[in-house]
Amino acid sequence: MTKEAKQKRKRTCLGVFAGAHGVKGHAKVKTYTENPESITAYGPLETEDGKRQFTFTILGFPKPGLLLVTAPEIKSREDAVALSGVTLFVDRHRLPPTEDDDEFYLDDLVGLRAVDENGGPIGHVHGVYNFGAGDLLELGNIPDVKGLRLIPFTKVNIPIIDLTAGMITVRREAIDLGEDENETKSESPDGEPHEPGRNAE
Repeated sequence: MTKEAKQKRKRTCLGVFAGAHGVKGHAKVKTYTENPESITAYGPLETEDGKRQFTFTILGFPKPGLLLVTAPEIKSREDAVALSGVTLFVDRHRLPPTEDDDEFYLDDLVGLRAVDENGGPIGHVHGVYNFGAGDLLELGNIPDVKGLRLIPFTKVNIPIIDLTAGMITVRREAIDLGEDENETKSESPDGEPHEPGRNAE
């Protein structure tokens, strides 16, 4: 596959390696699917650069949102340790379509225009992350605000999402209370941002 073809592929992040377990090459994986076991439902997962693929067998559920897995591509504990923080993707076309107009994948928000309650422009969506305490919307190009802001992704803060119009409404007060991106990411327990595949059953 050419570099240009890879760039045109639309992919969704479904999880991230979260360390090794035991001495046999088992790995922990934090999932971003609505049902954690669904991470295996869409075929092999691949790293962001597309250079490695993994076919998981689920061994257990240590805690909500965390899987214990084995994969033939992970040969040892050292390999599992080295993968910690590596994100896992699938091609978007493998995921099921949303069932109604009110459902969407969080990836769909990236690039949308953001406006305040009065329709005034307040930037664009740069990404959607989760550092363990809930989804965060990353906004950039905010007038009179330097850098990026992370906004808790709640119905109160983002009351309207209009994919057809390519626009979301963000409560302006949430911008003022939003955290600086760099500060929040430095405190992330995973060490890696991600684009979650919300509603992936």
